[in-house]
Amino acid sequence: MSAPLDDRTRAIISATVPALKAHGTAITTEMYKRLLSTPAIRDLFNLSHQQDGEQPKALALAVLCYAEHINDLGALGGMVERIAEKHVGLNILPEHYPYVAEALLGAIGHVLGDAATPEIAEAWGKAYWFLADILIGREKQIYEEHEDAPGGWAGWRAFRVRSRHNETSTIASFELAPVDGGALFRHKAGQYLSFKLDVPGHGSQRRNYSISSAPGADHYRISVRRQDDGVVSTWLHDTVKVGDQLQVANPAGDFFLDESSELPVVFLTAGVGLTPVISMLGALAQTSSSRKIRYVHGADTTALAAFRPEIEALVDRGVLTADFFYAKENAPVGRRGVAAHAGRVTAAWVTENLDRSATYYVCGPDSFMRDMVDALRAEKLAPEQIRYEFFGSASDPALVLSAA
Repeated sequence: MSAPLDDRTRAIISATVPALKAHGTAITTEMYKRLLSTPAIRDLFNLSHQQDGEQPKALALAVLCYAEHINDLGALGGMVERIAEKHVGLNILPEHYPYVAEALLGAIGHVLGDAATPEIAEAWGKAYWFLADILIGREKQIYEEHEDAPGGWAGWRAFRVRSRHNETSTIASFELAPVDGGALFRHKAGQYLSFKLDVPGHGSQRRNYSISSAPGADHYRISVRRQDDGVVSTWLHDTVKVGDQLQVANPAGDFFLDESSELPVVFLTAGVGLTPVISMLGALAQTSSSRKIRYVHGADTTALAAFRPEIEALVDRGVLTADFFYAKENAPVGRRGVAAHAGRVTAAWVTENLDRSATYYVCGPDSFMRDMVDALRAEKLAPEQIRYEFFGSASDPALVLSAA
């Protein structure tokens, strides 16, 4: 356990907050430029998030949050846990941390110039390694838990594509079974898999995809939306076939269903944000629980509402009720237990249909989640009743700090 940061160090870090607000993205952009010059480190990252600028923005936000809360680090518990889970999924190890330290401190000096005094460099060095030691310790725990669990493994494991199926014209599902034929780690419904992929013409790539199958199956299923100009999603859709092998890390992620609760649950999703929720619904459908479940999903059209037949089957079984919103076509006629709406899921609709006793699970584009989470918070729901997951590198402060 790292020794607590001394008062002087914390005061210096706090004093750098204005500079981070003004130059944070420039610092993290320079940091990644330095970090990614090392091939072994570059291969650990999703490079698409470098090209669109999302990763530097997200890291700049995380660094700023750290500095702003340096005197109240307990407020960062959720963010730290999320980073640790992400690192475990990508097989980040203790020996990788010195590279980041060198790149970050060098970037601070490069961007701030003479303003980056020796005192500031020393303080940020201490602050970095304080946080790094916390992450390394937590990641060690998670690695050991995974490796010791039935069906768990360390590092990368080869999986074979057992089947693939087009859910819609833009979302394809892939069932993955371990090549070694061994047992499969029981994931928590809502978690994701991390992949180390060798894409022809693009080299080594890292991606995370939510598991859309229920826990306890003899395979994992991922459901991937084709992204415009997406290197990996296009390759998966167009090239990967049954029998191909993919390198996969143990399931990870801190967004998952609380299976011990009997409280009502409402799922608010949009687009491909439904994938972790489909796993959660599968877990709920396996139980004899009498929990009240409502599934709310926004899609552009009925044809793009993935897994609708599965949802309707759960409605027919009395497991849940459902609301589908269609942004780009008139709503079709509803049916018993399934309501259809024209337009998008709005904060006003959520407020009008609020269940104050429910736990809300929210997943979709950042703007959608911000609207949903803001609406729920405005109604004074307890923080533990609002849980959400963002895909990619979220860069919204309100989402980053308190996702659960």
